[in-house]
Amino acid sequence: LKLIINLVKPKYFIPVHGEYRQLKLHAELAASMHGSVGSVMLIESGDVLEFDELGARKAGRVNVGRICIDSGSRADVVEDLVIKDRRHLSEDGFVLPIIAINKLTGKVEISPEIVTRGFSAGENGFMEEVRQVVVQTLGQSSEEERADYGVIKEKIRADLKRYISKQTQKRPLIMPVILEI
Repeated sequence: LKLIINLVKPKYFIPVHGEYRQLKLHAELAASMHGSVGSVMLIESGDVLEFDELGARKAGRVNVGRICIDSGSRADVVEDLVIKDRRHLSEDGFVLPIIAINKLTGKVEISPEIVTRGFSAGENGFMEEVRQVVVQTLGQSSEEERADYGVIKEKIRADLKRYISKQTQKRPLIMPVILEI
């Protein structure tokens, strides 16, 4: 670094890469080289640096921060909640129990189907056990609860969450789907 500073002899020296402590050490190194550097300035992200005929100076601050963009367009800025949800999905995946209910009788027509993405089922019989939890929840629910899809979905979600968490120590997103046939 000293060699480059001696060869270039900058009028202004502004360290720009690294953590603050590294920037400070770099600035101190440049300042210790009398005659090689005109002015040493230590700025942080968001500081506005203004140059004119009188020299350089800090001229305020602007808000800066991390921005996550979806689809490569600045119009599609991703909120922190979306990032949190995506991180959760990537770590624990999701479980989608699909239940087909006869609209006229209110009875379950076929065995529930369990779809998973990003969630490792582990042992072979685990998905069958998950299916049985759904069947058990439906069987223990009253007709009124089964008639209200919001209530039955929440019961299935809560029971599956409890069971999966106990068996795997994971917390996948659970989204029950009820199909009327």
